[in-house]
Amino acid sequence: MIKAFLNNKSKTIASAAMILGAASLVSRFLGLIRDRILAGTFGAGDELDIYYAAFRIPDLVFSLLVLGAISAGFIPVFISYLQKDKDKAWHLANSVLNLMTLSLIVVCLVLIVFAPWLMKIIAPGFSSEKMSLTIQLTRIMFLSPLFLALSAVFGGILQSFRRFLVYSLGPIMYNLGIIFGVIFLVEYFGLKGLAYGVVLGAFLHAIIQIPTAYLCGYRWQPVLDFKFEGVKRIFKMMPPRIINLALNQMTLVIMTILASFLAIGSITVYNLSYNIVSFPLGVFGVSFVIATFPELSKQAQKKNIPEFNKVFYTTFRKILFLIIPTSLIFIIFNKLIVKIILGTGQFGLEEVILTSQTLGYFSIGLFAEALILLFLRGFFAWEDTKTPFLIGSFATIVRLSGAWYLSSFMGVPGLALGFSIGSILHLALLFIVFRRKINEY
Repeated sequence: MIKAFLNNKSKTIASAAMILGAASLVSRFLGLIRDRILAGTFGAGDELDIYYAAFRIPDLVFSLLVLGAISAGFIPVFISYLQKDKDKAWHLANSVLNLMTLSLIVVCLVLIVFAPWLMKIIAPGFSSEKMSLTIQLTRIMFLSPLFLALSAVFGGILQSFRRFLVYSLGPIMYNLGIIFGVIFLVEYFGLKGLAYGVVLGAFLHAIIQIPTAYLCGYRWQPVLDFKFEGVKRIFKMMPPRIINLALNQMTLVIMTILASFLAIGSITVYNLSYNIVSFPLGVFGVSFVIATFPELSKQAQKKNIPEFNKVFYTTFRKILFLIIPTSLIFIIFNKLIVKIILGTGQFGLEEVILTSQTLGYFSIGLFAEALILLFLRGFFAWEDTKTPFLIGSFATIVRLSGAWYLSSFMGVPGLALGFSIGSILHLALLFIVFRRKINEY
């Protein structure tokens, strides 16, 4: 029975999306519980500003070195080998996992040493006392990218084999680890308990996927094959994808920098409101995108344009059908939503009002954020990461410029409005270029 559960295979995109959507709903709900506990325990003050600022660099490392390889290249290339030679597919998986793990160990050790200088860039408005504690939390959190790297490779394997059920449990375990840290570890370790909770969550995120990867046929081997053709294909796609992800992370970093110069608690308000709007993004956007990507990659490898278009635009319509009503609900009832989720303990009326305003402006671009994820996977399926990078670079400039200008007189809600304006422009450009690209095949 346990083996059947671990080895459950989704036969259709719709069933996979339902599993991922349901799991995402649970994960996001846990995320809201996490944020409610955080808000009620600490309020929108120095403690959570420290926590969210400390999170930035470890998250940046994970996004650049891990997502740069996995989200863009691993799944399409791995699937192409699965269709021809499974032994070479597993050779590719081991090479990627081992290379990534060793690279992260070196990078994280270096960044731990240079953490004091890095955090002065991330949060220049912090006092010396806040900065000292932020550095300590950051150094602890550098363990999390190592575990998340393992999880990303195993997750790519599970997605390729359509084992979405177990794959979807990873984010749930991650949030449970963080919640455990808030409830239990903070009592013993103080604010450092939050960082230990993040590391625990990352460990659980990885460990839950290993048994199913084993059932799919994965066996670890000590290989570091830089010259393997599949590894070269992934490396070829990585630079523009990494730079594009760097732009996304730079957006978060610059938003944190801008917020650090605004009223106390602005970093917390920005992150909490973004976490809330990420709830429907994960349930209705990410779930369909993840479920669709293996099939898009399969059809792209076959160069089957009619079937590729059918899968892509069916998913496009489904996401819009679900995300637009949700966006309207968030725009109209933002204050009520924030009050229900976060209005407890030290999180008072003033914080609720400011967070609800920020949430409302984030919600304007929610539909664009969901569809951007789909279009990016559409490009990645054809092993094209350069085009999304160029488009994303221009959109990032617009996003940050708008956020800087609007926040100067709107405060933290202006950051959210600038973010949404950039998202809508990003989507429009992706749509135009993607249609032209597909018509060329």
